[in-house]
Amino acid sequence: MDSVIELQDLKTMLQLNTTDQDGLLKLIIKNTTKALRFKLGLSAGKEFPGELDYIVLEVCVRRYNRLKNEGMASYSQEGESITFKSDDFDDFQDDISAWKEANNVPDASLGSARFVNPFR
Repeated sequence: MDSVIELQDLKTMLQLNTTDQDGLLKLIIKNTTKALRFKLGLSAGKEFPGELDYIVLEVCVRRYNRLKNEGMASYSQEGESITFKSDDFDDFQDDISAWKEANNVPDASLGSARFVNPFR
């Protein structure tokens, strides 16, 4: 799978000038892209929508900045307070939903249930 954002773009956002972290950054890009593809309902053969690549970049930055503080819900020390959201994609849910609606992608959470009475 080709990445939807350039490694150099992520490094620029993170103000990294060396290649020391390239392997880690590539993994973050790959996993973030996979997660967004899943949220968009894109199968393996479907092209990633370029208009949403900014989400991958923003979430990659968040993911990198959370390293070594995985899953932290809240932290406070000497006036500094840090809290992480449970899902890095929460701020982009409206954009994801709008894209899915515009592209006729059914919402996986919607479905139907059918109950059968075995005693009939």
